[in-house]
Amino acid sequence: MNSLVPISRFNKGEANKIFEEVRETGFKIVLKNNTPTCVLLTPEAYEQMLETIENYRLLVEAEKRHEPSWLLQD
Repeated sequence: MNSLVPISRFNKGEANKIFEEVRETGFKIVLKNNTPTCVLLTPEAYEQMLETIENYRLLVEAEKRHEPSWLLQD
């Protein structure tokens, strides 16, 4: 639960402190009316996420190319 940040903290001028917490933990989930509204990530965490997604996409493509041709026929 330490990753949750109520949006009211931003309204109280705590943005710099929240951003420091994001730098320390890698992410924070912002709550508005007790509902997750957005996720704050460090640039490094965001880049790592994008790289992971791209690697997965490439893996799926490579696996498709290595399937025996008889499996691809309808």
